[in-house]
Amino acid sequence: MAEKNSNRSVVDALSKTLADTYTLYLKTQNYHWNVTGPGFHGLHIMFEEQYKDLAAASDEIAERIRALGEKAPASFTAFAKLAKIKEENGNPDYKKMLANLVKDNETAVDTFEALIKTAQDEEDEGSADLAIRRLQVHQKNHWMLKAYLD
Repeated sequence: MAEKNSNRSVVDALSKTLADTYTLYLKTQNYHWNVTGPGFHGLHIMFEEQYKDLAAASDEIAERIRALGEKAPASFTAFAKLAKIKEENGNPDYKKMLANLVKDNETAVDTFEALIKTAQDEEDEGSADLAIRRLQVHQKNHWMLKAYLD
């Protein structure tokens, strides 16, 4: 069954989640490549699992935007304008990496909660379902990352 006509507010919210997801993907992959210190192996593996999930999620979110009849933002410039999560330009130690990703997953939770509300208000159950599934992933990632800091 075809989706109802594109709803600008849902597409805008999806675009923000795509920007945050892609930025978090890039940051997490950066940390995977560059992590050092105690717990290196476990962090290296966890970061890899998370960035691979974020890559797949970026594709799913972009395809949802396309299914609603709009073009997905697809450049670093567009993502920088839309994202609340900021890219990593430094070389933090593993504790700062973890703290950054804890904060970024909190931001992602907020972004997906906003998408859920918008999608439900617009009766777009497909987008709401996507957002609920992703919200759960970010809540779990938040817990797992925070556990390393406790």
